[in-house]
Amino acid sequence: MAAPRSSAWYSGDDRNAYIHRAWMRRGVPATAFEGRPQIAIANTASDLTPCNSHLDEVAQSVKNGIYEAGGIPLELPVVSLGETQVRPTAMLWRNMAAMATEEMLRANPIDGVVLLGGCDKTIPALLMAAASVDLPAVVVPGGPMLTGHFRGEALGCGTDVWRLSEEVRAGSLSEEMFLRSESSMIRSKGHCNTMGTASTMALVAEALGTIIPGLAGTPAPDARLLEAAHETGRLAVQLVAEDRRPSTFLTKGSFHNAIVALAAIGGSTNAVVHLLAIAGRLGIDLTIDDFDRIGAEVPLLVNLQPAGRYLMDDLYRAGGFLAVMREVRDLLDPVALTVTGKPFVDYLEDARIWDAEVITPRDSPLQPAAGITVLRGSLAPGGAIIKPAAASPHLLKHRGKAVVFDSVEDFHARIDDPDLDIDADSVMVLRGCGPKGYPGMPEVSNMPLPQKLLAQGVRDMVRICDGRMSGTAYGTVVLHVTPEAAAGGPLALVQTGDWIALDVRAGRLELDVPADDLAARTPNQATLDAYAAPARGWQRLYVDHVLQADQGADLDFLVGSSGSKVSRESH
Repeated sequence: MAAPRSSAWYSGDDRNAYIHRAWMRRGVPATAFEGRPQIAIANTASDLTPCNSHLDEVAQSVKNGIYEAGGIPLELPVVSLGETQVRPTAMLWRNMAAMATEEMLRANPIDGVVLLGGCDKTIPALLMAAASVDLPAVVVPGGPMLTGHFRGEALGCGTDVWRLSEEVRAGSLSEEMFLRSESSMIRSKGHCNTMGTASTMALVAEALGTIIPGLAGTPAPDARLLEAAHETGRLAVQLVAEDRRPSTFLTKGSFHNAIVALAAIGGSTNAVVHLLAIAGRLGIDLTIDDFDRIGAEVPLLVNLQPAGRYLMDDLYRAGGFLAVMREVRDLLDPVALTVTGKPFVDYLEDARIWDAEVITPRDSPLQPAAGITVLRGSLAPGGAIIKPAAASPHLLKHRGKAVVFDSVEDFHARIDDPDLDIDADSVMVLRGCGPKGYPGMPEVSNMPLPQKLLAQGVRDMVRICDGRMSGTAYGTVVLHVTPEAAAGGPLALVQTGDWIALDVRAGRLELDVPADDLAARTPNQATLDAYAAPARGWQRLYVDHVLQADQGADLDFLVGSSGSKVSRESH
């Protein structure tokens, strides 16, 4: 076996090798530097990322496994992004977290890495980094929280926030009762227990092949998570010995499997931008049309909020992710490998459904065709997406007049105005929320409905935006409209009263305005004034270089990889 990468730091008897070893001794035996694999644990634990705050405990199990297998574990805290806490949106810093992690892995005497993530942006950022530095890497997801209950009913974090808050605005739930539910919703450590972005990205990352099969979806408080973390530590040492890097097993077929999984679980629309970004780092030609081509006709088999009834610990109890994927095995790429070196499909034979209410069999799906649908047309020439599984069937083909909001602030200022000219057939349009315009593409596309319509019993309307929505959200929401308004897309030119036609089955989103009339329009000043214009720092760099949603919203100079080589010594 070739000398490990870390030997470039530690081997030899010159001054530089002395420095590298001496400052790392601190109670470590000399044998630690004699060719043993140095395994980083990229840990996104943070008290300000509450969904990841337990990852220090998980890291300890990983360390034990690494050391047992003969490696040297080295915990490496990396940028952590708490979806519920950071403003203006965690998505603004996904690329920064990926870049910082990549650079720290490359710069340090590391032979391999275990990636610890959970909250929405952490697993995508870690995988983007791992793909770009291309060292042996494996993911341990932090797992979902246990189900909380209020008034005898299960609460889905995120999804029930949206639902209950609308009931307050409709006058059917008191504010006191709404606030009382707050302490019941988050029952344990772990990330959201709905099929939101955190759960989605853990399961999709397993389908992609970057997690030991069977691990994703294990609840955060479950002792089996620590057992699997220990085993992952052992595997990391093996990956280094066999030089199994992301580029050696992640292929277009891996992403095919991830897209099938995304549809079958009713996963978050955010997975689209994350998978596109990860593929871009690997040099794999993945487009939004692949999500339509591969996933649109895949049946929905998982009865979880927001597209269904149950929650993540129910899915684990009912047979877990592998039981879902066994039902769609014929749709999977049979040769796509996992981090273990074996094909993903090899792990499906023994999987079983133990509760057909939670995981429905293939012959009786919740919905026969529920994958992400790509929409194109005069309002979205670069594409937009919608999640039919979370939409209202009667709105999937709809024509209505636009009610336009020039910014999030404009929306909040006017949505509950009793004089707002809006009815249930209107199409709500919010712009200025794309990667450049906000900046960072926030989760605001699932706009709350007008209070006066909620009071009339309306619970869904067609909504269109160049931003994202939470994976825990629901409704007939068209999002990721490309090009965004701030990048010169036609969304910037829509006027209140324009007719908009949505036809999900046909994949169309049309602005019914003559081309000549549209060409004569310019964005109004309120729209232009709302676009982000940062003067310095990361936000300036981001706005100047971020790509559109259909390209994964990565930075243009981060697409691709640089490998793990470092050309110069530090002293």
